[in-house]
Amino acid sequence: MFWRGVLGYLPVNIVQGVVGLLTIVLFTRVLDPAQYGAYALAFSVGSLIHTCLLNWIEAAMARFLATREGDGRLADHFTTLYRLWLGAAVLIPAACVIALLLPLNQPLKIAIAAALASTLVNSLMKMAQERRRSAGEVSGAALLGMAQTAGGFAVGLALAFAGLGGAAPVLGVGVISAICVAVVLPGELKRMAGGKFDKSLARTYAAYGLPLSLSLILALVLASTDRLLLGAFLDEATVGVYHAGYSLGSRTLDVVFIWLGMAGMPALISALERGGQTALSEAARELASFMILLTLPAAVGLALVARPLADLMVGEALRDGASHVTPWIAASGWLSGVTAYYLVEGFLLARRTSLLLVSMTIPAVVNAILNLVLIPRMGLDGALWATTISYGLGAVVAWGLSRRTCPLPIPWGVLAKAGAACTAMAACVSLVPAFGGIVELTLKAGVGAAVYGVIVLGLDVGGLRAKLSVLIRRRAPAL
Repeated sequence: MFWRGVLGYLPVNIVQGVVGLLTIVLFTRVLDPAQYGAYALAFSVGSLIHTCLLNWIEAAMARFLATREGDGRLADHFTTLYRLWLGAAVLIPAACVIALLLPLNQPLKIAIAAALASTLVNSLMKMAQERRRSAGEVSGAALLGMAQTAGGFAVGLALAFAGLGGAAPVLGVGVISAICVAVVLPGELKRMAGGKFDKSLARTYAAYGLPLSLSLILALVLASTDRLLLGAFLDEATVGVYHAGYSLGSRTLDVVFIWLGMAGMPALISALERGGQTALSEAARELASFMILLTLPAAVGLALVARPLADLMVGEALRDGASHVTPWIAASGWLSGVTAYYLVEGFLLARRTSLLLVSMTIPAVVNAILNLVLIPRMGLDGALWATTISYGLGAVVAWGLSRRTCPLPIPWGVLAKAGAACTAMAACVSLVPAFGGIVELTLKAGVGAAVYGVIVLGLDVGGLRAKLSVLIRRRAPAL
């Protein structure tokens, strides 16, 4: 199931990767630093409200679909979840009104209100995607993801050219999500036929989902505190610089982690339900090995090419600051991705989401304290130090707690060999002259990929040659 998901979700993640880079390239040029900063703040606020109110319902849709299918209560499952969704969603219009009444500048108010309004349709889209993904409908989930990503970018760019400023990117995604929801929601609601709202199911879903949402809120605090405090202590232009570098460093890694997460979590649930802890450990080791082999060189590579990448991808006004931010975010992004898409999965598999909340509380509190202390003294560098230290602490805490619930194996041998290959890659890339721009980027990326690939394939780290052979054989007929 894991490799079927890896292949099936590859197109949507390619689209997300391309769009993520184009978002940086074009929006940092169409929007000025203050507008880009307003977009960054609005995106953070919208994500926070979505996580507070609706994310736990989406999570319950994914985790309990197989269970309800097994006990024949799918109709009750959908009826209960959509009733819960309605009860939570009615609070979002009130949040929009509050945003418009806050003592903020008008463009920022509009951007925040747009992000909150988009949250409603984005969540309904997520419900449909989670249902398809958990049911093994890979192509359906992938098509929805591609439509939302590519369409939202295109509409958002058009709105930015029309002069909507920082509200344009979030509105673009909201418009396309609304169109997709209009197409898929009637079919989803038919699954409620004959079902009833069940209070015991609602309590079960809340017990599972609310701690998960609270932990995600803490994750958003961990990811957003730096921007909010940079805006408070400095200005929106600095937030724009930080967000540009953050996006450049994190989005490339996020695409890979999300891709593996889409395929990995359903595979781990299936392994646990069908084969117990033994089958789970085998599936988890395979996922972790593949994740390390793909993401560790990507993070190191981003740090190595930060300057030429920023020259190519980021608007001139934000370029210098972004190239400084990117290497730090590559490190913290890798730690965050490994934690979110592997280390904490044991809490979800064991339905011990309260421990997930604990694992996020410690780094979130430390991050807030470090930002409050370091930003006034060090400015932008203070936020970078705080972010990297906090994500490193989060990884250690998650690993320690997960060993007590549903332990997932750590392939230390694969990690050591991949780290050694990355060290050799960095040494070779450092010898490439700094030509600047696309020439330097192409040469460094090519040298790095070649050196790393030769080493890990030559050593057959984690049985990589056999896995690639299987992928090629399975993909060849489709190509």
